[in-house]
Amino acid sequence: MMKKLSAVIIGAGGRGYHTYAAYAEKHPEELKIVGVAEPDEARRKSIVTAHDIPSGYAFTDWKDLLAIPRIADIAFVCTQDRMHVGPALLAMKKGYQIVLEKPMAVTAEECIRLETEARAYDVSIAVSHVLRYSPFFSRLKEILDAGTIGRVMGIQHNENVGHIHYSHSYVRGNWRNATISSPMILAKSCHDMDILLFLTGSNCLNLSSFGSRSVFMASNKPAGAPDRCLDGCPHRVSCPYYAPKIYMTQNEGWPVNVITDDLSMEGRQKALKSGPYGRCVYACDNDVIEHQVVNFEFENGTTAVFTMSAFTPQTHRTIKIMGEKGEIRGAMERNEIEISDFSSRDKTVITLDSSESGHGGGDDKFVQAFLRHLNDPSYPLVSSLDKSVQSHLMAFAAEESMKKRTVVNIEDFRRSSCPSGY
Repeated sequence: MMKKLSAVIIGAGGRGYHTYAAYAEKHPEELKIVGVAEPDEARRKSIVTAHDIPSGYAFTDWKDLLAIPRIADIAFVCTQDRMHVGPALLAMKKGYQIVLEKPMAVTAEECIRLETEARAYDVSIAVSHVLRYSPFFSRLKEILDAGTIGRVMGIQHNENVGHIHYSHSYVRGNWRNATISSPMILAKSCHDMDILLFLTGSNCLNLSSFGSRSVFMASNKPAGAPDRCLDGCPHRVSCPYYAPKIYMTQNEGWPVNVITDDLSMEGRQKALKSGPYGRCVYACDNDVIEHQVVNFEFENGTTAVFTMSAFTPQTHRTIKIMGEKGEIRGAMERNEIEISDFSSRDKTVITLDSSESGHGGGDDKFVQAFLRHLNDPSYPLVSSLDKSVQSHLMAFAAEESMKKRTVVNIEDFRRSSCPSGY
């Protein structure tokens, strides 16, 4: 039986509140939230009430929370992308074990520094590469490790972002601009870089990448369209991104619960009139890539192609794995895996349990695995810190390759990215 552990939440937004604090609500015998740092008053009060956090352990600024003596076993660092390193470094100095939201940092040098400092302070850092823990990718890994399709020769992996998800998060939302968050390949797809490492069981040698942004731009704004959807847009019927179509519905979950804490129709309308999610998608300050491809060469000879695209009807991941003895095709959101055997010519379809939510069930399994690891350090984490750093380096290298139109060697990139010598 696992010992109950305690935690503080640094950043009580979608991940901090709705994923990690929610786990504590579902499993009070395993985890207790005892402190929070969150600048938004409504969110801070909500988590304080839900978890009965003493007023003395609720802060607006993470620096104040980490200025007092350590009050918990774990710090969940769930701030915005560019705010991860500061609280993570200070928390590890205080002796907290750390769950760090992805991306772990927005520069290669900072990622390597976090890895180095974690070893120096002898703390565990688990980066939220939760897809490794999902039933879908866990089963894929089991099939590959069993040799079912023999040696893996190639992988085609697609992240179909979905046009609504993209417009919400990467045109109107917090991850729309690389200068305030991080490049798309890092913010959205470091999960996928990590999954390729996981499935190949090998380090990446070289990669190349191409990408573009050509749709969500001011030059494509329809004639007569206002800067805000509610200001009498003449294209409200034909435009798939007309804000009320997305946010003024019966839905009270994502993405509606992101735009406001007041989910009444009046509250939503107020948010759309004044907040970022009511803007025309062709009148935002977005600059992240809409479509990108990356080619990989791994040390074991496997090659892979990854495609990220905003222009899909739904948010889902699909994959094709080509082996010397067979082929696997999978669709994560359908929780379906199809195996074709070259010798027998048989096809086997595996349908997994689809009842679990949160990255296909990966969110809860990730937290559970970290708690088990802290209770028993001999229990290995499927997502180790060194692999998390490499997957981030793959993302940074892909961004450099795309900009410079050149092949990038990962080891050379690591050395050139960290002149301080970490």
